[in-house]
Amino acid sequence: MLSTLITAVGLVLVIEGLFYGVFPSAAKKLAELLEMTPRDTIQTMGIAMAFVGVVIVWLARG
Repeated sequence: MLSTLITAVGLVLVIEGLFYGVFPSAAKKLAELLEMTPRDTIQTMGIAMAFVGVVIVWLARG
């Protein structure tokens, strides 16, 4: 179980690192957009994304 969690965290870092490394301008624009976005919207989207991630993992491991 712990190795699966470590693998998942590693994959997240790889994907984020590639995004920032390959598309730095888009990353800066996204950061600016996040500053203008209301806190509640960011929180709702974060919870929704976490839920979708759990469903994807559940389906993949099922």
